[in-house]
Amino acid sequence: MALFSRASSTVGLDIGSGYLKAVVINHDTGHPVLEKVAIAPVADDAIVEGEVMDPQLVSDAVRDLLGRAQIKTKHVVVAVGGRDVIIKKILMDRMKEVDAREVIRWEADQHVPFDPENVELDFQILDPDGDGLQMQVLLVAAKRELVESKLALLSEIGLDAKIIDVEAFALHNAFERNYPEAMRGVVALANIGHETTVVNLLENGVPVLTRDLPVGVRRLREDLQRERGMAAEQADQVVRGVNLDPALAPHVTARGEEMALGIERAAAFLQTSGKPAGQLSRVYLTGGGSRVPGLAEVLADRLKVQVSAAHPIERLDVAPDAFDGLSMDEVAPLLMLPVGLALRAAA
Repeated sequence: MALFSRASSTVGLDIGSGYLKAVVINHDTGHPVLEKVAIAPVADDAIVEGEVMDPQLVSDAVRDLLGRAQIKTKHVVVAVGGRDVIIKKILMDRMKEVDAREVIRWEADQHVPFDPENVELDFQILDPDGDGLQMQVLLVAAKRELVESKLALLSEIGLDAKIIDVEAFALHNAFERNYPEAMRGVVALANIGHETTVVNLLENGVPVLTRDLPVGVRRLREDLQRERGMAAEQADQVVRGVNLDPALAPHVTARGEEMALGIERAAAFLQTSGKPAGQLSRVYLTGGGSRVPGLAEVLADRLKVQVSAAHPIERLDVAPDAFDGLSMDEVAPLLMLPVGLALRAAA
């Protein structure tokens, strides 16, 4: 469902467990321009593994963020993700899309381990022009309570979400815009957040497999606090690369190995599902964790592929005052998800 016409601005709102992020993208000319960025930290444990533990605290924080940024619209684009969302490439008998909608719930019963009565479903035919007896379909399922809780939180703030996206697709939307050359072969986009790393595997530009890894910036920061006796603020600056400290290296190696193993397993699973895929050719890192010193090198050494940072404004026009006092280099890596959401009006 379309929320905005092309001659309008779109607000992408990312309510993360580490930071709240909002971006405004203007589509007046048909060529998206990043007009405004707003970001604020979230109180510890207010959001845990994507679940809002203190709705009032989070509501007040979002309201304050939008107010300070003078973002006045009540319409936003948001996303759901985590373990209550499943994205899976399946095979179905070839049929028209209208006919597929009639049988997709039955197909989902074979692939989705959720109560079928409490699931929101969507799908996309990946090879609509194919001539085989079967077709490849990207199936998306989200627990209804996850969607309803997101809507309830927004309602408390006084906001209206006319588009609720899936995190992996929003990440892909921004990634595709900025890195069209990565839409060939098999590549991985790893969004390293506060608590979770979302690994999105793309095959010829199509997001075909998503994995949530329980490792992020928070684990690294807690490693330094627990084992090195650092204060929270000091550990945070080390993890963000603001202050260099050799004590970080062994922890980056350990957590990087965890991430690499998760990416390896996802790529191996892709090889065994549906049409044979090619080998993983490259990994792109985004999110706050992409700033961790030495992490890209650890992953490249383990995975034996090129690993590089991906920035959501690499090929996006940016208004002169969009960051308004914020450090673009510091903040931009955190914006892949909200940029992907705000780009939806250009789709």
